[in-house]
Amino acid sequence: MSLIDRFFARAIKRGQLTVIHADGKRVSFGTPDPELPSITIRFAKGAVGRILRDPATGAGETFMDGSLAIEEGDILGLLSLATANNMWEHDDSALEASWLGRALTAIRFRIDRVNMTRRSKRNVAHHYDLDDRLYDLFLDRDRQYSCAYFTDPSNSLDQAQEDKKAHIVAKLAIQPGMRVLDIGCGWGGMALYIHRKTGAEVLGVTLSEEQLKVARRRAEEAGVADKVKFELIDYRNLTGTFDRIVSVGMFEHVGTLYFRAFFEKCRALLTEEGVMLLHTIGRTDGPGVTDKFTQKYIFPGGYIPALSEIARGYEGVRMFCTDIEVLRLHYAYTLKEWYDRTVAAKDALVELYDERFFRMWTFYLAGAYVTFQYGNMVNYQLQFARGRHTLPITRDYMAEAEAKLRASA
Repeated sequence: MSLIDRFFARAIKRGQLTVIHADGKRVSFGTPDPELPSITIRFAKGAVGRILRDPATGAGETFMDGSLAIEEGDILGLLSLATANNMWEHDDSALEASWLGRALTAIRFRIDRVNMTRRSKRNVAHHYDLDDRLYDLFLDRDRQYSCAYFTDPSNSLDQAQEDKKAHIVAKLAIQPGMRVLDIGCGWGGMALYIHRKTGAEVLGVTLSEEQLKVARRRAEEAGVADKVKFELIDYRNLTGTFDRIVSVGMFEHVGTLYFRAFFEKCRALLTEEGVMLLHTIGRTDGPGVTDKFTQKYIFPGGYIPALSEIARGYEGVRMFCTDIEVLRLHYAYTLKEWYDRTVAAKDALVELYDERFFRMWTFYLAGAYVTFQYGNMVNYQLQFARGRHTLPITRDYMAEAEAKLRASA
């Protein structure tokens, strides 16, 4: 039995994986399970060696170039089959790294920390300055490119993203006349929502030139460009003060070396009675590294922090961490919607780029989905206040404000 066959024999128990090797040899692993897909894959010559030499990028690249072909099922089914058999909360996972893998991870952990200001804009552009039409193919109508909030798993993506904004804004306790900063404003949806629902003035900042164009256009079209403004600026260069700060899906690009600087800057930008809400992907276990496929093809310079790393960033900054919420399956539901929409838009995406890009994008979305559905990723929402008396001492106000926001037009 080959090395990769021995791996599959350990990793696949529930559900069935059939492997057709380059020499035509067919081997099956596991047993059919109604809850898991049956998958058949075919390896071209040399594919197995590439995967074994570098699993993190080998699997993605062989799938991208077609030397790992899926003859029954799809890439989401293949990755789901592997990870459902090796869920994070089980301590006998065949996917756990070897001692050598852990040693290499420790080395890369040190290398991956750096995200200097001069690199940040380039890293953001790599992902967010892609063709504007790409995001319309798989995101909701408001272009929320972050975890949605599913009050019911059967809700539409558009509804879940609206509910996400209500969930976040309710925690900010925004009052009339306040000034709000949106760090990493994306295409402007959150900033426009805040003004529409609360009347607050909002400044959104981004490092993506393409996102800035769209956000400014949306504010102009809504007739609120004097109240909702967007700037191409690094948050570290901001001056002035704000009553509220919100940051959604940006913290993953800060870099652990700069977590303390991030929180110190946010505190300096807040008024004495200021409140901040941070929404970020996070690890449920300790610090790690960004996988090589994601680092190379998707988010160069990105890193998903452990809660302990976030805490080390804000401890001693003299802001009260007033609330922490863990969203477990919400991003899995979100990513499944994005994946399904991407697959449905295959022809348009291939025309926009090519078949290789389509495979890369589906591998990225499928891989992200399984890390939230079966792996060690969640979303954290952390609320901070500069003063101990700024917010109510119970969480009741959040639910009340959220209900009002969701009920209003």
